[in-house]
Amino acid sequence: MSSVRFGTVALDTPDPRGLAAFYGTLLGWEVEDSSDDEWVTISGGGVRLSFQLAPDHVPPTWPTGAVPQQAHVDLHVADYASTEPQVLALGGRLLEDDAEHPSWRVYADPSGHPFCLCLEG
Repeated sequence: MSSVRFGTVALDTPDPRGLAAFYGTLLGWEVEDSSDDEWVTISGGGVRLSFQLAPDHVPPTWPTGAVPQQAHVDLHVADYASTEPQVLALGGRLLEDDAEHPSWRVYADPSGHPFCLCLEG
């Protein structure tokens, strides 16, 4: 049995509170009390996601690769019709809706990190 436990995934951003609000609203998670202006953590269902101040953050240029993505988040949804409008209203943007891969769509969060909405089932 390992003594290592998972803590959080942290995303660099010039706006930790803003990016926390984006993902917190999408996921229905709350900002943890220990958060400050340089490190904000949201949690829900026993999982945590953190946002670290990086004033010089350069967003990935997915899919071109000039600035490669380092990681991305997959969010599972029942359908796109009820979720995509919320993503866009919160400041996300659609990067790829590939007809060859109808089970996922790629978006960028407000700091430019790619993430996917993946259909459940």
